[in-house]
Amino acid sequence: MEVKMYQYILFDLDGTLTDPREGITKSVQYALTKMGIDEPDLSALEHFIGPPLYDEFRRCYGFDDIEAKQAVAAYRERFSVTGWKENLLFDSVPDMLQSLHSAGKILAIASSKPKVFVEKILNYFDIAKYFDVISGATLDGSISTKAQVVEQALQWLSVSDKSKAVLVGDRMHDVEGAQSCLIDCVGVTFGFGGLQELQRAGATRIVQDFSQLLEVLTN
Repeated sequence: MEVKMYQYILFDLDGTLTDPREGITKSVQYALTKMGIDEPDLSALEHFIGPPLYDEFRRCYGFDDIEAKQAVAAYRERFSVTGWKENLLFDSVPDMLQSLHSAGKILAIASSKPKVFVEKILNYFDIAKYFDVISGATLDGSISTKAQVVEQALQWLSVSDKSKAVLVGDRMHDVEGAQSCLIDCVGVTFGFGGLQELQRAGATRIVQDFSQLLEVLTN
């Protein structure tokens, strides 16, 4: 397998650097209740972790455009106050980011979560200092897909040689977003997608833990 030297490393947030399970599922549950749907099983809502909320509400519940926007607004009612803090930073993340920063890598976030929440979470865990660029979705939905936030990050970083850029993520949406932007994607199995999903999507490389990830990113 070809070994590439990556200079620009873009990270997904949810399921890649943090475990947002509690905050996201409880906020989705809250939104569904507002829409007249009772879902007592939070684990049944974990598929909302990763993809754009609007798309997932439409796909799973058959909401039309107006209903999906109402559900997203209801989700944000709870998430903006409580949900964003119901989050855990994976233990190895600070050391990995420090190692990459010390190695001269240029780091960015590319998340389909609204940028305003991404920034709050990164600052909450004191890791915002490692990132040159924080690319996230807009609240008005004009930028929402993984491909859009990846492309935005690449533009802000002024990346001219895309072979030197890589996205790290845990879901098929990360792989597909990276592919749309013509960059590699390293899939991590400790998030919410798993090995088979990442393989089906065509991840460039797949790793099982942070030590393997650091090795791939610093080769």
